[in-house]
Amino acid sequence: MADSLQLLRGTLDVLILKTLAGNRLHGYAIASRIAERTRGVLGIDDGALYQSLHRMEERDWVESEWGHADTGKRAKFYRLTESGRRQLRVETANWLRYAEAVFRVLQPGAAT
Repeated sequence: MADSLQLLRGTLDVLILKTLAGNRLHGYAIASRIAERTRGVLGIDDGALYQSLHRMEERDWVESEWGHADTGKRAKFYRLTESGRRQLRVETANWLRYAEAVFRVLQPGAAT
């Protein structure tokens, strides 16, 4: 994805948390869903994805278990914990506030 945008620091965690809300997914499926939902604008580097998943697992926001993907290959599946659901609510509120502030600056007629 040569034209995909680099993710801002801290964005990846909230995107993963949201993608896992109500879903049990393996890493490739998480990255694919995010790319699909952003129409290919956001691509996720494997290293960044798994680093984020491991960090969230250490914080007890996600838990994992081994299973088999549709292809039959063994894969690690992730799901949100209750703590992760609470964090998703906090992060969503923070990002909405942040985005609204940025949009106010970028609106036509905003002081330049």
